[in-house]
Amino acid sequence: MTTHRDLLIGGRDVPALAGGAAADVSPHTGEVFATVAAGRAADVARAVAAADAAFPDWPALDPYARRSILLRAADLLAGRSERAVELMAGEAGGTVPWAMFNVGLAAEMLREAAAAVTAPHGEVLAAQEAGALGLAVRQPVGVVGAFAPWNAPLILGVRAVAAPLAAGNTVVVKPSEDAPLSCGYFVADVLREAGLPDGVLNVVSNAREDAAEVAEALVTAPAVRMVNFTGSTRTGRIIGTLAAQRLKPALLELGGKNAIIVLDDADLDHAVDAAAFGVFMNAGQICMSGDRVLVHRAVAEEFTERFVAKVAALPCGAPTDPSTVVGPLVSPDAARRVAALVRDAVAKGATVLTGGGEPSGAIHPATVLTGVTPEMELYHGEAFGPVCVLDTFADDDAAVALANATEHGLTCGILTENGTRGLRLARRIRTGIVHVGDQSVADEPQAPFGGVGSSGYGRFGGRWGVEAFSDTRWVTLATRHPHYPF
Repeated sequence: MTTHRDLLIGGRDVPALAGGAAADVSPHTGEVFATVAAGRAADVARAVAAADAAFPDWPALDPYARRSILLRAADLLAGRSERAVELMAGEAGGTVPWAMFNVGLAAEMLREAAAAVTAPHGEVLAAQEAGALGLAVRQPVGVVGAFAPWNAPLILGVRAVAAPLAAGNTVVVKPSEDAPLSCGYFVADVLREAGLPDGVLNVVSNAREDAAEVAEALVTAPAVRMVNFTGSTRTGRIIGTLAAQRLKPALLELGGKNAIIVLDDADLDHAVDAAAFGVFMNAGQICMSGDRVLVHRAVAEEFTERFVAKVAALPCGAPTDPSTVVGPLVSPDAARRVAALVRDAVAKGATVLTGGGEPSGAIHPATVLTGVTPEMELYHGEAFGPVCVLDTFADDDAAVALANATEHGLTCGILTENGTRGLRLARRIRTGIVHVGDQSVADEPQAPFGGVGSSGYGRFGGRWGVEAFSDTRWVTLATRHPHYPF
């Protein structure tokens, strides 16, 4: 029997006001995996009202009680790996290793958020008036509108809500139409079971055709004081514009055109394995995936031969098969989009070193190209699929120039055995994240996560996430009556 989920509003599971349900289709089988209530703008208004009503009591709750709720939620999530594997495979085609990684990191994000609840927030300031005390105090903003994407549904579903909750805010989350259970309801269920009070976290799913209406209603609701969005740069521009028009802060983590740089002193065994992971984990559907592998000319021939052989041998297939490395993309349309990018590049002179061709349903073969030039769509656009481009450079300056030749700026990996050299390059790369001695895909709950340029602005993670979802207020206390000139 197909699972159905109603909206979560004010601690209750309720149908959408207009009725109706949206199908949650498996990209691998093409069958309906689940259905969810098809919320509309009126349902967003209900959810925002519930969050607004719950706001006064949530930050007033004993901080140790709030911390305990988040810690219990982490333990509950960690104990439900089998269900997570089932959901991620059924909704988004996630492989077993990817789902298990999501479970582990999402649980740690909740633990990090729990630690932030009782961490010191604020500073004592020097005061101009004699006998006065100045304080910089962090306080929650109120209701946060959150958007949770499908590609790393547990990680990004938790990230959308954990820091806002830790800072004392209440949340209304709009989960992706492609994984509403994994990135929305599953996360909310563990928090609700952990003891999160009614109305503190609300979930409004929607049909795909109503996505724009629901998103606009969430961003523009007067009681929503801040927005966080993780997703494509195109949609992020719309969300950011809507928020800016109302002078609402927004935290945007958007797309990337990330480079993995292989220097001439790299350990090629490590470099080949690292680059293959950085490009093809989750079939390249990670904002940090390496679209471009830039290789020093001195090692390009050997690296290319070994890398192409490894990629050609990566197992493709069903997400439920534990041996699968490259599983299905989120939909057959996504696979066809990637194939079209490859066809365009080949038609304009690029060479396929392995892969290419037409997808099988939602599965696109792991593909490596070379000779990609600026007139090709793939040169500028994020692949977001199991495709990468190999290019070469002559020296460190050329490597930096190639890595920076994009409007995006999320992450970069520099594969080298010389940390000093790698750090010099890292400081010249225009991205929010750089990994020296590693590839481009990495995420840790205590670290500042986010990009620059068309990859967005603001930072999730650790104390930066809590600060992002707080207002800083200046409070003074006069210990004696000040003197006035009149």
